Amino acid sequence: MESIDRWTTRLARRLARGTSRRGFLAALGGILAGGGALPLLPVSRAAAQSRRAAPGEPALELPEGDPEGCAYWRYCAVDGFLASCCGGTHTSCPPGTEMSPLTWLGTCKNPVDGKHYVISYNDCCGKDVCGRCFCRGTEREKPIYVTHKNNDIDWCMGTESVVYNSTVAVVVGVATEEG
Repeated sequence: MESIDRWTTRLARRLARGTSRRGFLAALGGILAGGGALPLLPVSRAAAQSRRAAPGEPALELPEGDPEGCAYWRYCAVDGFLASCCGGTHTSCPPGTEMSPLTWLGTCKNPVDGKHYVISYNDCCGKDVCGRCFCRGTEREKPIYVTHKNNDIDWCMGTESVVYNSTVAVVVGVATEEG
């Protein structure tokens, strides 16, 4: 036992010589400041894995003109569950959800007229995750530090509930330049 006591005493004295209260407080302050920045990090969408369509559910890859399929031209930069498969439409949220006032923007080409349109992707918030018709479009998506053109952020801030349900794609106008 005496050797363990000597070893413990040497270790404690070495630790006391190499550290100070100021150093400990500085490290603690760094941890607290870093922990305070965690809520600023992007939030991953719940259930961000795609899944197969259930029986009777619309197929995920439908013709270009069908707003219930990922191939619909407005969804070139969508990242989430389609509101049109969750009780809403491609421009309105499902009942019981609220459209987020915050949005990300995309520019998609309409194959019918060949023009590029600015699309506002708004998350529908307030109910559980829909979990149907997941689409991941990355056309002209920008890095996370260009937040208004990035679709990897949970945009349900500014609503009564921050629970993500689905996403709508609203045409804002014709793009004046491509990209």
